[in-house]
Amino acid sequence: MPVFHYRARTALGQPQDGEAEAESATRLAEQLRASGWVVLGIKAARARAARTDGLPPQWNPAWLVPATSLDIELGFRQLASMLRSGVSLLAALKTAALQSGCPRAAAIWLALEDSIRRGANLSDAMAGHPRAFGDYVTQLIRVGEHSGEMDTSMARAADHLELHRDVRMMVVNALLYPLIAIAMAAGVGAYLVAVVIPKIATFLESSGAKLPALTQSLLDFSAWIRLNGFTLLAASAGCTLAWLAVRRHPLGREAQDFLLLRLPVAGRILRLSQTAIFARGLGLLIDSGVTLLDALGIVEKLLSNRRAARRVGEARLSVMRGEPLAAALERSREFFPLLVRMTAVAETTGTLGPTLEEVARFHEKLLVISIKRFSVMIEPAVIIVTGAIVGFVYIAFFMALFSMVSSVR
Repeated sequence: MPVFHYRARTALGQPQDGEAEAESATRLAEQLRASGWVVLGIKAARARAARTDGLPPQWNPAWLVPATSLDIELGFRQLASMLRSGVSLLAALKTAALQSGCPRAAAIWLALEDSIRRGANLSDAMAGHPRAFGDYVTQLIRVGEHSGEMDTSMARAADHLELHRDVRMMVVNALLYPLIAIAMAAGVGAYLVAVVIPKIATFLESSGAKLPALTQSLLDFSAWIRLNGFTLLAASAGCTLAWLAVRRHPLGREAQDFLLLRLPVAGRILRLSQTAIFARGLGLLIDSGVTLLDALGIVEKLLSNRRAARRVGEARLSVMRGEPLAAALERSREFFPLLVRMTAVAETTGTLGPTLEEVARFHEKLLVISIKRFSVMIEPAVIIVTGAIVGFVYIAFFMALFSMVSSVR
């Protein structure tokens, strides 16, 4: 906010001269008059070299780094610790801002502090920063405000951010490695086709000897790739752009997410991650005192796979009609059957929250195991494919050499 220089007199006639932040000069004048002061003059203050909020100047490159979920998680853990020690919420927010190593995250904590000073609740202030907190974390804090256990709600919010980040990173790493390995194999093949094989072809054709069928097929394939390479690249780029364009449409995104869930190995990893996120998120919300319908609505937004999210929305509508949650989830093949069975037992015994947390831990362990197995499977497969490409080129080349030597004899 802008800074204004003001001159005023108190109710006792004492002169006051200072600077204050306000939305406008009119707003500052209203605040001063509300304190019983007589406003003599207000003008915009000159730009200062240093900020009074402890943040670096706007030209500092540190402002280019966005606030990540890790920054928010660390801030919540600090807030929970300070609230348990008896520190006030305003002082805790100020300290979290000073302790943050990211200026953007520090600015968020200071903005929350300013909103609370103006009379807003913490959850309402957090709702103004949806990209930093999201509906799930905001709802946890709102529950803590009503129950009076703010430190517990903040610790749960930090645990949620940590678990959600870990699951997302595990899935990304599992899918990113094979893509990189395939790209490297494609790069090796392109180098052989564009550089190595043409030189071999020039050498072999200069001999005038008849080439073996294997060698000739390799040379013909290399020539075809060099002739149509740009067409293939353009077609690949077009398919990628079409995929991204379809993904921007809600129905196209859901159809693509449905296909991803049906992939042989990667689909199982995605199903495990969505099941773990659903069980962990729903169980944590229910343990915090959120109603089942509200919790389902929040978890629906938490899932990244639109197909699975739509199934949660359909389950929420079924629960609103009086149907048990387990029966509503039974029609959702996007989640693993154990989730449905354990949910049915938990609804009977009244232990839905703890049971869902157990389900989440089980599927998180399965997710880790599946990712490790996937990495173990994909590494030798890529090595075999790359070795087969290189070996095919060498075999074709040596067969041509043996043919040349035989024809000379």
